[in-house]
Amino acid sequence: MPLGKIKVVKKRYSLRVDFVFILAGLTVAAALSGCTAADGRSSGAALEPSSVAAAAPARAPARPPAASTTDPKPATATTAAVAGSPAPAADTHDDLSLDNRPVIACFGDSLTAGLGIEPSSSYPADLQRMLDEAGYHYRVVNEGVSGDTTKDGVERIKRVLARKPQIVVVEFGGNDGLRGLPVQGAERNLAAMIAQLKRGGAKVALAGITMPPQYGPEYITQFNAMYPALAKRYRVPLLPFILQDVWGVDGDIQPDGVHPTAQGAKQVAANVEKLIEPILKR
Repeated sequence: MPLGKIKVVKKRYSLRVDFVFILAGLTVAAALSGCTAADGRSSGAALEPSSVAAAAPARAPARPPAASTTDPKPATATTAAVAGSPAPAADTHDDLSLDNRPVIACFGDSLTAGLGIEPSSSYPADLQRMLDEAGYHYRVVNEGVSGDTTKDGVERIKRVLARKPQIVVVEFGGNDGLRGLPVQGAERNLAAMIAQLKRGGAKVALAGITMPPQYGPEYITQFNAMYPALAKRYRVPLLPFILQDVWGVDGDIQPDGVHPTAQGAKQVAANVEKLIEPILKR
């Protein structure tokens, strides 16, 4: 091949190789950026009774702003509940061999975990004391994890079933709603949890929550209807609003406007005790 043509070919292919390396570099950078974003976990936010006005935008975005759980500020007409960064639940790594009483598993998000208060002041801990005082012989375990959605709950079912619980109080859905996730997906996940728990031999009780008004009447109506529909379909007892007689009561909600105080957790425990009382055995 003539020398002139060799130089042209060399130049052309050299440019192509350089171009390929440039494209490869951009692809790797984009992939690393995607991994970084995927590693982040969205913080939870808050729930409140639909009758309470909220200080959020007129229409909730897919990931609405949440009340801070690390630097709480007093809320005006705030959002109430579910979680910030995941917090360890109370009494979840204990040794069942030391206590052979039938297990009641309180299974949910930060409202169950007791975010912001001592583990000994969470509602499952209060429920244990109430049942002991009433003469029931059960062991209450806290399977709450702050920030969990219904999808996370489905992924934790095996852990709960490993405890061989007689009763499971299922409290999920708030984080799904606050992130603007489709109600149908949350309902499907809750249905999967209830069905698997029942197949595992547990009796299930369902505790619900509601959304603030800025989520719009259509979304709130669908969300609120989810819990009674599931309770009817699976024939399980229902507590429509777990923060009944807690939200809006002076001293019962933490300064973040989100989670129950130790005082409020006692009322939550009373609500749950009433919910499961028909399925308790002495």
